[in-house]
Amino acid sequence: MKVSMYYRWLFFLSGMMLLGLGISMTIKGYRLGIGPWDVLHVGLYENFGLTIGTWSIIAGFTLISTTSLVRRRWPQFGTWLNMLLIGLFIDLFNFLLPDIHSLIGQILIFIAGIFVMGYGVGMYVSPKMGAGPRDDLMLILVQKTGFSVSTIRTSIEVIVALLGWMLGGPVGIGTVVSALLIGRIVQKSLVQCESLLKWLILKHQKDVPPVLKI
Repeated sequence: MKVSMYYRWLFFLSGMMLLGLGISMTIKGYRLGIGPWDVLHVGLYENFGLTIGTWSIIAGFTLISTTSLVRRRWPQFGTWLNMLLIGLFIDLFNFLLPDIHSLIGQILIFIAGIFVMGYGVGMYVSPKMGAGPRDDLMLILVQKTGFSVSTIRTSIEVIVALLGWMLGGPVGIGTVVSALLIGRIVQKSLVQCESLLKWLILKHQKDVPPVLKI
């Protein structure tokens, strides 16, 4: 049980860090436009101040409240932790990553950021420690509608991008690419991360010598 929890927490925390890194990478490729949720966060930041990460936390809290009403129960502790840590990681990596001024550099970091985000989501959702506010909404809609993860994720991000655009957030070809690709990447990464997590736990259990009973 301790080994299982160790790997589950490792995947959960590492996945959130990867997601925060991926988001910041796409923000650094700002000339292409940014990811749908970040269009909303940046639009709120430009209109009302605070930081992008802070608006991520506020939006997450709003979604948690909404999904809790739908499920009629409080979410797991990991969902609350996700709401807080993702925003903190976004602000941290926005500070640590250098600004990129060349168009080629922005294209490369943006594309890499999309894949990092997609695998970050797959990694932290796979141990089922509590999906993030946005992914919890995605999972609810998948359960309610029967549509695929890819379809629901893409639909949510198109709607969010439109709201962010109305607030003045930066929308571009990168926003469209992000909305179309991330759902597909998450659908694959989630299966891969779940398989890797199970393999690591089983491998450790097989490597542990049996306890000698006297």
